[in-house]
Amino acid sequence: MRMLKYRKIDAFTSGISTGNPAACIFVDSPLDDREMLDIARQHRGFVSEVVFCRNNQPGICLTYFSSEGEVNFCGHGTIACMYSLIRETPELSSLDEITIQTRRKGAVTVYNELATQDAIYVAAPKPQFIGTRISRSEVAAVLGFDDADVISDSYPLDMIDAGLRTLIVPISDLAPEVSMVPDQQRLKMFCTENGIDIILTFCTKSQNPEHIAHSRVFAPKFGYLEDPATGSGNSALGFYMLKNDIWPGADCAIEQGGKDREFNVVRLRRRENTVLFGGSATIRIKGVYFI
Repeated sequence: MRMLKYRKIDAFTSGISTGNPAACIFVDSPLDDREMLDIARQHRGFVSEVVFCRNNQPGICLTYFSSEGEVNFCGHGTIACMYSLIRETPELSSLDEITIQTRRKGAVTVYNELATQDAIYVAAPKPQFIGTRISRSEVAAVLGFDDADVISDSYPLDMIDAGLRTLIVPISDLAPEVSMVPDQQRLKMFCTENGIDIILTFCTKSQNPEHIAHSRVFAPKFGYLEDPATGSGNSALGFYMLKNDIWPGADCAIEQGGKDREFNVVRLRRRENTVLFGGSATIRIKGVYFI
């Protein structure tokens, strides 16, 4: 029986918000895919994703699994894992920048701002601007709205991959944005048929006027309806906002969540031609995991 270092960490916590939970398992030698999927399935309903972190030569490498299978990139999992690793590893805590590897998306840079902001930032993977021909009426129906006008016509529907293939949907007002409850199975079928990893809805009206937008992210493909705080999805939104002249590129924050929770906060900043997402995290459980 092997004993592995284990952390349960909530990413993107702010004030009393609960963030997005991830389990982080630290290994010296890789686990095989079957072992990682089995562990992720054991965490169904407890965390959104499990991050497997190998921290030895030639460096840090992250692999992500949900209960449904491997995930190409997990922003909140990266925040959670690296927040814990930097905080608990003296040789990392003194570094301003750390380059890590992800199994599906290659090298990613992590920026350490624990000392000044109690936060870390992650450079989103290079974006792919895919586009979409999906109509407003199709999206409105699958999100559970009777009226297509709830989908704003001020900005376009778009598909951008900044780690995950993200369908970006502008919502006309904050009330329908925070109150929608789509049917999980119907949404999953829609995502599968259209090659979508996650659906991000956003509204430029927010509860906190200091936040540039309010967002929600639906991820039925990965075994759950909603992701309460999302790095890759909000990075795609960052690229979308730059493209559509919504965001000039100065440091900003996005609030995320439905009416059933205190909104989580994802910070964005622009650095040269990429978008960084960042935030704080809260370590909830420290222990060992037996396999």
